[in-house]
Amino acid sequence: MESNIQVRDYAQMDRLLREERTLLAKMVKQIAKTGCNVLLVQKSILRDAVTDLSLDFCAKAKIMVVKDIEREDIEFISKILGVEAAATLDTFTTDKLAKADLVMEEKLGSELGSIVRFTGLQSSKGGCVSVLVRASNQMLLDETERSIHDALCVVRSLVKKKALIAGGAAPEMEVAQKLDAWARTIGGITQVCIEHYAEALELVPYTLAENAGMQPVEIVTQLRAAHAKGEKSAGINVKKGCISDMFQENVVQPLLVSTSAINMATETVRMILKIDDIVLTR
Repeated sequence: MESNIQVRDYAQMDRLLREERTLLAKMVKQIAKTGCNVLLVQKSILRDAVTDLSLDFCAKAKIMVVKDIEREDIEFISKILGVEAAATLDTFTTDKLAKADLVMEEKLGSELGSIVRFTGLQSSKGGCVSVLVRASNQMLLDETERSIHDALCVVRSLVKKKALIAGGAAPEMEVAQKLDAWARTIGGITQVCIEHYAEALELVPYTLAENAGMQPVEIVTQLRAAHAKGEKSAGINVKKGCISDMFQENVVQPLLVSTSAINMATETVRMILKIDDIVLTR
């Protein structure tokens, strides 16, 4: 919501500027009264969140201002620093502040902007490590971000369930072999379902070999034969282009990754099988 003020003479202009200075001075005094010396301001959509005059008052009160914080980052920053966001000055109280040993702004260059470092956080609700990613173009930046995200997901899986298994599609092939052997002892429609489930698991090593530029049919056949001999940790060695022991090659993956994928795939298929009819709508 915007409003326009018409100033017709210099007296009105002087009065307007005096009122602005008085109002800003009161706001800065109220902020400084809480003991705040570092102020984080959310980025405004309509106009600048701060003015040069307000920054000057904050500088005189020895308050460092970090401006233009994105809206989606407010919750994350508040949780890491241990602060509570305040929408108005009436709710801006001492109990919502956090404590840090040092807050400093580091310039990266005239075009790159700057970064703000918070060290020695005393009221943080959890440890925080910031990773600054820089690249020559957006594609490399996005790829690096995906790689970091994948690495963090691996660590998260290990924290949730502290177990490692062989990689290289070894667990999928071993489960497929066991299901095949189990299906032969059952018979009937259930046997057909279990066999198709085992075939679906074999798509994982097939896809892995295909993406690695190998002959998928030949590699999957060799992998199936290795597991039939009892080599449970045998998997696809992408670097050497053959079947080898994944534990000896130090190729491992979190157990939670495989179990979650199998459980989610099974639940999805069961949900689809429960659908009796499909009604097409426009």
